[in-house]
Amino acid sequence: MLSYRHAFHAGNHADVLKHFVLAELLAYYRRKDVPWTYIDTHAGAGCYALESDVAGKTAEFAAGIARLWTRDDLPSGLQDYMAAVRQFNPGGRLLFYPGSPALAMTFAREKDVLQLFELHPADLQALQKTFAGEARRVHVRGSDGLSGLNALLPPSSRRAVVLIDPSYELKRDYRQALDALAAAMRRFATGCYVLWYPLLARPEVRQLPKRLAALGAGSWLHVRLRVCQPPREGFGLFGSGLFIVNPPWVLPERLASALPWLVKTLGIDSGAGFELDHCIE
Repeated sequence: MLSYRHAFHAGNHADVLKHFVLAELLAYYRRKDVPWTYIDTHAGAGCYALESDVAGKTAEFAAGIARLWTRDDLPSGLQDYMAAVRQFNPGGRLLFYPGSPALAMTFAREKDVLQLFELHPADLQALQKTFAGEARRVHVRGSDGLSGLNALLPPSSRRAVVLIDPSYELKRDYRQALDALAAAMRRFATGCYVLWYPLLARPEVRQLPKRLAALGAGSWLHVRLRVCQPPREGFGLFGSGLFIVNPPWVLPERLASALPWLVKTLGIDSGAGFELDHCIE
């Protein structure tokens, strides 16, 4: 769907959850002195200027990353994530927000590789500009990430973190994302896969837990963060979720220590809360 632009939502509460978890995963992968590959099926523009006309139009970051920016009581689990965001704002003002690929780049070493997919022409151009000069370890592809994912698996590093996060503007996005995840798991069973999805009052979202369970992952983690009650009119994002296949064994404890703080910081009303389930073999 080429009408979707993530810049409108950059730095919102869903980005905070997604990128906090992504930072935890990549920090864990970086512990070993062996290379890893990061694959992003919907990379977006790479980095976002929060005072631009696009991001400023909705200013969703004000209820997301901006609420964390000046806090001095960050849980330890959030410190790697916030340190990465601060790298893009050296002057101390919150002016830029790193998208998933830019965030991943802050954790990448010379031997690590980023594989990025993006279809939107304007975002693809911005993504290419963001990573100009990094052609050796950052590969930007102007093609569909869901259909192109399997061709990159297994990576030569045999260690990979894969982020699958389509816009879900179309109903078929839910099925296609699950199909892509299932196919990737069959092709490269030991990869770490992160499926992001929005919490919306839609039947596709209500059916997701059952469909995720049907994937048959041996080790998994499922986290959901709500910032408010579901809208009565049935429209609007009230939270987001992540389903992770093959998560690090330390991840549940790291998330459990930070999620209550995030609920208090990002919560809008009494509907704010979180669920965290996992089975790690």
